[in-house]
Amino acid sequence: MLKTYQGSCHCGAVKFEADMDLTQSSYRCNCSICRRTRFWPAVAKPEGFRLLSSDAELTQYLFHTQKNQHYFCRHCGVRAFGVGTETPVGKMYGVNLGCLEGVSEEELSRVPITYVDGLHDTFAPPEYFSHL
Repeated sequence: MLKTYQGSCHCGAVKFEADMDLTQSSYRCNCSICRRTRFWPAVAKPEGFRLLSSDAELTQYLFHTQKNQHYFCRHCGVRAFGVGTETPVGKMYGVNLGCLEGVSEEELSRVPITYVDGLHDTFAPPEYFSHL
């Protein structure tokens, strides 16, 4: 069931709302950026994501194929969300579950996880994933 969640970066400069269903799968990826930043996204459709702060508070990072947009707070460096442009579901927002407000540790522990092998550009699970 869709629910509206509030979220922010660590310093609060980046604020957003996202309509998500946390009974649906979230994702953990072993690509170079997700592994290094420990990014744990859940999916929000474009119409279900609202940036509440100015986009001037964000820094965008593009790499490799530049098909995904990685956004970081320009003050504290937290990666609150990203935009996937070439995914199996089309364009989507990947919302960092660690940035959601009012979600308990117990609730987070119940969010299903799909592991993807972004290191090899496949949506199949990688051989090793417990460290993700």
